[in-house]
Amino acid sequence: MVELPTNHPLRFTLSNEVHARPSEPLTAPTQLSCIALATNWPYAEADREVISDLTTQYGATPPGPGVKHYGVDLGDFRLVWERHTEFTRYTFMTSGAQIPFMKSAIESVPQAWLSGLPGELIAASHAALIPEPETVSHGELGRAYFADNTLIGSSIAGGAARALTDFRVHADGFSRFLVLNKTMTPWHAGRIVQRLLEIETYRIMALLALPVAQSLSRQLTGWEAELSQVTTAMSGSAVADEPDLLRRLTALQAAIEKSHSETDFRFGAGAAYYALVRRRILELREDRLPEMQTFHDFTERRLAPAMNTCASIAERQDGMSKRVDRAAQLLSTRVDMSLEQQNQALLESMNHRAMLQLRLQQTVEGLSIAAITYYTVGVVGYIAGGLAAAGLGVDPKLLVGASVPIVLLLAGFGLWRTRKSMKADEDRSGAPK
Repeated sequence: MVELPTNHPLRFTLSNEVHARPSEPLTAPTQLSCIALATNWPYAEADREVISDLTTQYGATPPGPGVKHYGVDLGDFRLVWERHTEFTRYTFMTSGAQIPFMKSAIESVPQAWLSGLPGELIAASHAALIPEPETVSHGELGRAYFADNTLIGSSIAGGAARALTDFRVHADGFSRFLVLNKTMTPWHAGRIVQRLLEIETYRIMALLALPVAQSLSRQLTGWEAELSQVTTAMSGSAVADEPDLLRRLTALQAAIEKSHSETDFRFGAGAAYYALVRRRILELREDRLPEMQTFHDFTERRLAPAMNTCASIAERQDGMSKRVDRAAQLLSTRVDMSLEQQNQALLESMNHRAMLQLRLQQTVEGLSIAAITYYTVGVVGYIAGGLAAAGLGVDPKLLVGASVPIVLLLAGFGLWRTRKSMKADEDRSGAPK
């Protein structure tokens, strides 16, 4: 055996992902009931537990840990369980019933177990696969199985079958799909019916974004009015008004970001489900039936406008966020400029005070020269007087008078040297290193 490098932890999981949800082979006549319950993460293990309870009741092997798709034949019916990100889907199948929807597959399921399923019902559909009748018209089929509602349908799989529905919830709480099989093999028929049931589930899941968009539209209108008021006030505001305007913009920005974080996933999921609906319809390979909307026509006329509304609201919210950001940046720039002007005025005031202090200092220095000269000459006078008293023949007045200019020059020279030394120290300390 060849020795291979160590496997990546997700190698086999990712390899098996393409086989995660295989279709079931179906032979006409077969009745199917499919229910989808919004479960999300709070019910991550509860739905597995109820499947284990049911399989234990029928003596079957329950799904193992980590399994997201599980099919089992329980005798009275066959069950297919699928776990998705936001919902869990249960499909029940029974064979042999010739009349569509008279006895649905879900009626064979224990009702006590069924009522205890975790989550909230988001979609429920019956599907009937029967051999194609030779003489029954679409009008007769509509009256017999769809309460005479307008039918949507088409020839599918290159003419191998016909699929009909009215996309309405009937009195039993289920929508209905009727597949008239002409030449499809069991595996092909299973894939087609699975696609039809997925179209209904994904259509409802996609529409979950619509109420969010409608509610957000009203909020956006209020936010746009607030932004308009703030930007209008900004054009003529005084410096004292800017902090209040910035506070309003910051509050508006926080509200929009909160809304964005709450709705971004829903809008993204709605777009993803809508893409799945369109993909599943494409896989039907439809051909038009006389005087009847195809699945594609119905989707483009009814579902597409709702999805376009959601996309428009999402773009509007993104645009609103960018506009508020630009307004906040503009106002912040104005506030910064005002602060710079205030700082400049403060610096100019400080420079003026420094000049006054310098002039005062120079005046004090001039006075200090006079004071030094006065006191020094006084000392010289005392010395001259002492010398005269000692009989050395010194004229005190003459000596004092002669010392005045000398002392004055020495004091001025000393002050000049002090200034020069301080200037040199200042230049050295301020020079770049």
